[in-house]
Amino acid sequence: MSERLQPGDVAPAFTLPDADGTEVSLSDHKGRKVIVYFYPAALTPGCTKQACDFTDNLELLAGAGYEVIGISPDKPEKLAKFRDKESLKVTLLADQDKQVLESYGAFGEKKNYGKTYMGVIRSTIVVDEEGKVERALYNVRATGHVAKIIKDLGI
Repeated sequence: MSERLQPGDVAPAFTLPDADGTEVSLSDHKGRKVIVYFYPAALTPGCTKQACDFTDNLELLAGAGYEVIGISPDKPEKLAKFRDKESLKVTLLADQDKQVLESYGAFGEKKNYGKTYMGVIRSTIVVDEEGKVERALYNVRATGHVAKIIKDLGI
């Protein structure tokens, strides 16, 4: 199981394709705050709710200086479908080999109905302008999570 990040840690660098296949790097956002959230699968009810919540609050978050990036193990084509179907405005990135998920501690052992398996741990990491972890939230719920982040960040 990968190590969970702690506030003050340097956020692991990444470069991943977005829904259109364009490479996006964390370093592209240096000097700006970034909310990086990890979700299991595009086009599923919980992940759709979470992505829509981020999209609905994007203006508020951007106004407070935050950019939002969602990362899942989906293919870019599926992310494009997800974005278009739900009119999402957040940047969605594909981490098919799960290396970024693992480096952020967002992939590991999960339990569901008594079964243990490896999967995406729904997580949100807030990265400051210097590229350091400001907050690291693991095992978050899809519903109500964005409102909690906004409240916690004092926006």
